[in-house]
Amino acid sequence: MSAGWRTLLLRIGDRCPEYGGSADHKEHIETCYGMISREYEHSREAIFEFLLQCAEQLPHKIPFFGVLIGLINLENEDFAKDIVDTTQAKLQDALHNENRDRIRILLRFLSGLMCSKVVVPNSIIETFETLLSSAATILDEETGNPSWQPRADFYVYCILASLPWGGPELFEQVPDEFERVLVGIQSYISIRRHFDDIAFSVFETDEGHSPNKKDFMEDLWERIQILSRSGWKAKSVPKPHLPFEAQLVAGKSHRLSLISCPPPNLTLTSSEILRGQEKHEADLKYPQRLRRLHIFPTNQAENMQPVDRFVVEECILDVLLFFNGCRKECAFYLVSLPVSFRYEYLMAETIFSQLLLLPNPPFRPIYYTLVIIDLCKALPGAFPSVVVGAVHALFDRISNMDMECRTRLILWFSHHLSNFQFIWPWQEWSYVKDLPKWAPQRVFVQEVLEREIRLSYFEKIKQSIEDAAELEELLPPKAGPNFKFLSDESTENTDGHKLSKELVAMVRGKKNVRDIILWVEEHVIPTNGAEFALDVVSQTLLDIGSKSFTHLITVLERYGQIISKLCPNEEMQLLLMDEVSAYWKNSTQMTAIAIDRMMGYRLISNLAIVKWGFSPANVEQFHVSDRPWEILRNAVSKTYNRISDLRKEIQSLKKGLQVAKEVSAKAIKELEEAKSVLEIVEGQPAPAERPGRLRRLQVHADKAKEEEVTTEESLEAKGALLARALEENKELLKLLFKRFVDVLTERLPAVSADGEIPNLRAGYQNVNFASQDLETATMEIDNENGADKNSEPNGQNTKNDYNVGELEQWCLCTLGYLKSFSRQYATEIWSHIAMLDEEVFVGDIHPLIRKAAFSGLCRFTNEGSIYDPWSSSLC
Repeated sequence: MSAGWRTLLLRIGDRCPEYGGSADHKEHIETCYGMISREYEHSREAIFEFLLQCAEQLPHKIPFFGVLIGLINLENEDFAKDIVDTTQAKLQDALHNENRDRIRILLRFLSGLMCSKVVVPNSIIETFETLLSSAATILDEETGNPSWQPRADFYVYCILASLPWGGPELFEQVPDEFERVLVGIQSYISIRRHFDDIAFSVFETDEGHSPNKKDFMEDLWERIQILSRSGWKAKSVPKPHLPFEAQLVAGKSHRLSLISCPPPNLTLTSSEILRGQEKHEADLKYPQRLRRLHIFPTNQAENMQPVDRFVVEECILDVLLFFNGCRKECAFYLVSLPVSFRYEYLMAETIFSQLLLLPNPPFRPIYYTLVIIDLCKALPGAFPSVVVGAVHALFDRISNMDMECRTRLILWFSHHLSNFQFIWPWQEWSYVKDLPKWAPQRVFVQEVLEREIRLSYFEKIKQSIEDAAELEELLPPKAGPNFKFLSDESTENTDGHKLSKELVAMVRGKKNVRDIILWVEEHVIPTNGAEFALDVVSQTLLDIGSKSFTHLITVLERYGQIISKLCPNEEMQLLLMDEVSAYWKNSTQMTAIAIDRMMGYRLISNLAIVKWGFSPANVEQFHVSDRPWEILRNAVSKTYNRISDLRKEIQSLKKGLQVAKEVSAKAIKELEEAKSVLEIVEGQPAPAERPGRLRRLQVHADKAKEEEVTTEESLEAKGALLARALEENKELLKLLFKRFVDVLTERLPAVSADGEIPNLRAGYQNVNFASQDLETATMEIDNENGADKNSEPNGQNTKNDYNVGELEQWCLCTLGYLKSFSRQYATEIWSHIAMLDEEVFVGDIHPLIRKAAFSGLCRFTNEGSIYDPWSSSLC
């Protein structure tokens, strides 16, 4: 029985068995309060802690918890006072620790308590004004640091986000003071710098910067103004306090202590690079929580007021945040938000916006995959059709989608289908077969099918598209090795076949690595050369390890030294990757895994992988396959992760060294103190402590000192590894961007004589790139919903309607990946940006290259244009 009140608190506001299936909020509160009242004497502290925990982790139910605390306040003022004081202390702590989610939720909680007469309205006003004052100070050039505008924006966002919950009460109780706050917000909005999120848009356009488009803060302020004009009535915010208002008004309202915000991070530099680094750091600490993804046309999605959309979005994001480890509970709370209208379309848009959020989603993409699967099961009559509609809508706009988002969508969609027996109406997309091979829709279907085969097997996926047999052309070749020295009657007498057989026999005969290396050096290289030796050894070892991932890893672990001996330089490593690619030409997955493992065992350097990735054969595939990009992403990611891991290990070792020094100092002090206690024995001073204890203290001190020295040596070793890794990363970034610049400079259409930048989406054709037939039909776009006006009734596009030429599509894809890499690894890039400016982004570099690289870094001038360190003009 003692746990009953916990369950009632958790499920309050839900239509559930604990409340007899009732949806009456008043009845819920009375039932829960009755249970808490009976348990209060015995469980006061437990109730206190659990209520605070519920308010923080189920913030969409804050109005219910506020009423419960208000009712308790009628009988036990000290309890409510402790709640208020503890919440204020937590808010103060969160402000100084920059805990964004806690700040936002605690402000909402205090607003909820105010609605239930637990907190004085003027205290909320004072809190808002403190945050506003700090935000204004941050933007001041003399007393603050405008580079940290993201923090100022966050403070004002927290105020605005709490107004749907507490605005009606403030408007009623303290109208003049509340109006003063609103005027302060308007003043702040007018002086802050407009934020153009060109770097983080899911869909790319040629419009560039759009000063007339509202950013997130401006949009939220407009929503709050609409709410204000409608009398602060928000359907999305439950108001369970209204039936209890006559009782709650009798309770004592408590004052909040004043809060203080941390001082602004002052800067003494006018350096563009240092200010850019500061802004990047601020963006990382205070990222925009949501970038809306309008997938569905307005006539299809739920019709709700602007502020209601915002509130429901916030509730969905809160549930995703606090239940990221409990997918079933997450789905339960997502489908049972305490609102009186349907919101399936909005829920889908919000979840997809998080899955595709740039630069990174808040959680691993697999989490959103599982949530969508569970929502399809929880709402079988509604949500699956919403997901299908979302996929079709995103597919229709895939040609304008950011390359990183496109990759995430491919990975999510293939995984999602694998949980539903790979069932999909492929016949609706069968027309893509007739599109040019570089058309994004065709490439999307091709990559989804390839990823599905990784999750299943070739025959299963081929069967799943039997209703759209035309798409079989887009299936990859049936995976399997392509062994160059496979024995048959016509070839088994060649030198390569004979040597391969000998090597297989040596491996099966358990010959050690040294003997095999000796055999290669004495019998293979002198006669046939090093390249031929690498050909035979790599192909044969790959064939021995071809049965599974485990076999491959075992072979590399046991015989990697042979490959290492044959590949002492980048030239030979490039040949090795050619051999891997040739052997696994029918399996993108195995090619990527083999090269990734070889890099892990340091058989191949990351620089060699970048050079290979930008080899002519791979460059030609940039716009039609993810194969080279997957390998490049893996190489850069592994390098970055190695640095991140080393930094974490060094941080841990520093803490360990501090502890070891304290333990060692304490042990030495105890030993010295024991030695210093003397007594007179036969007229001579001698230690008073027993010899046994002194020996134990000496051993303990020696061990503590040894531990300190060992930790210090480990720290030095890790520091050296980090320095080496950072230098490698610097060279990697320089080479990566240099290769991007080189291949793009060769192919990008030139800027016109009057300075007009070419529009790659205008269908300009250049037959020098490839001898493909570039005749395409024009496609009219309905600006309202992105639908093709020439499409068939079922949503199918007409054949051959992609009007971007192959060269332009290649340029768009490569620029998109350049932007993606610069955005993904911006922190490391900013630390080397001076070097990149001097050695890579030099001279009259094409403005589209500069735009892609610098927009990924959010490197803009004060006027919002792309920064150009080599020109007084703006890109």
